[in-house]
Amino acid sequence: MSPRSLALLSRTAAALLGGYALTCASVIFLGAVLPLPKSQAILAASLTSFAVYTAVIVWVFATPNLKRIWWVLVIASLVLTGAGILLGGEA
Repeated sequence: MSPRSLALLSRTAAALLGGYALTCASVIFLGAVLPLPKSQAILAASLTSFAVYTAVIVWVFATPNLKRIWWVLVIASLVLTGAGILLGGEA
């Protein structure tokens, strides 16, 4: 495989897998912080996840620096998940 093909494969993996991880992390975080009853907060966070996933996919293919993409996805996913678990009080 050429380096260009590998870069496209990495970018696609970042969009699909990293986008999924960041979307799940955002659902955990929003479910914990939205000022609604728990069931409604989770529903609202789940509905928001469609927009988050779409935005992440667009951002991944619009950003030129592949290394930055992976770092942002990993760090943001970890921070949002950790904050959501700490603020939600449940695992």
